[in-house]
Amino acid sequence: MPDQQQSIVVVEDDAGMRKALERLLRAGGFQCVSFASAEALLKAGAADTAGCLVLDINLPGLSGFQLQRQLMAAGRKSPVIFITAHDDEVARAEARRIGSVAYFRKPFDGKLFLKEIVRALKGN
Repeated sequence: MPDQQQSIVVVEDDAGMRKALERLLRAGGFQCVSFASAEALLKAGAADTAGCLVLDINLPGLSGFQLQRQLMAAGRKSPVIFITAHDDEVARAEARRIGSVAYFRKPFDGKLFLKEIVRALKGN
């Protein structure tokens, strides 16, 4: 059975980006499960086994920020990395405020991203 600490949960609505993240994470040695929406993640209950969450900020329905607030309110403490194509200082400040351990603007460096995943898991 895979180590749950190494389970990375990705919520990304863009199918191409979601597949690219899955490939990158698996190549980095991580177990990965991904969802196209926050609602799909919640329905599956996958946040409960996440070693780290990778959340797109701009999702249809619940945003990545709204999802993180909901998970925090439910007592979930998994580290969160936010990703976005629409970066601004307001978003960066909100990500910090709600506990992100890293923040990436798309496109981003895969090696740096994997380094932050490892760092997030060590702090978990």
